Amino acid sequence: MRNARVSCIAYTNDMMSDKFVQQVLETSSEPLAASEDSHQLSLIPVVNRSGATMQAIKTYILTHELAPGAPLPTEVELCHELGVSRSSVREALRKLEALDIVSVHQGRGSFVGEMSLRPLVETLILRSSLTKSDVMHSLGEVVALRKFLDLGMAADVCDAFKGKEHPELRTLVTTMIDKASRSEPILEEDSAFHAGILEVTGNSVAKEMVSALWMVHQVVVPHLEQQLSLVATAKAHLDMLEAAEAGDRRHYRLAIKAHYKPLETMLAKHKNAQKQKD
Repeated sequence: MRNARVSCIAYTNDMMSDKFVQQVLETSSEPLAASEDSHQLSLIPVVNRSGATMQAIKTYILTHELAPGAPLPTEVELCHELGVSRSSVREALRKLEALDIVSVHQGRGSFVGEMSLRPLVETLILRSSLTKSDVMHSLGEVVALRKFLDLGMAADVCDAFKGKEHPELRTLVTTMIDKASRSEPILEEDSAFHAGILEVTGNSVAKEMVSALWMVHQVVVPHLEQQLSLVATAKAHLDMLEAAEAGDRRHYRLAIKAHYKPLETMLAKHKNAQKQKD
């Protein structure tokens, strides 16, 4: 174990120490209602004990500065390290695996997960699918968030792009305009363009978030492009790229707004048509 190892905490096999409970009380988003007497552990519901163990494992990862893919201690070692039962450790690992925080491989052990936004994507897709009666409203919410993120990242994008050329993105834009002129789908190039823009900024979280919203976008309305002005959308991407390379934040933001305008217009028409029906 590394020198940063959590130490000087005395545990027994049957109960969590006062110090462990205090640590959880201070760091968990769901504080435990624990007694000052560690012998009153039986008053802590099992579901809370599982949540406390999850929090303790996350704290362990942070304390030891473990990167994705790094091995975690064995279940027995975690039991000793955290002072909890093996069943609590197994349950915590199972739940953390569902969140992509931990990756469990049979016969190999447990590792720090990729911590991707996959769970968020699946939840958003399910949430959107549950509102099929008004799927366009769900799409409108996703589009609003995408636009907000793009506008919010404008300064970072322009600063990262200023004075530089990006031939791979220009090739994407050229392909988009060419395909749009033939009324062919451009979703793939559109998604790659936005990922490429954020790749240059080095903000991996923003890139993942935008990609996650794109996945929800495409699942909710798979044939949306048929209702849009594809040429205008494609050319807006060229304007975005040229403004970014010029370091022009104002024109970059204007290009973003132009990029979303056809989509917002289509959503507004749908909303008005729905109102007339009602």
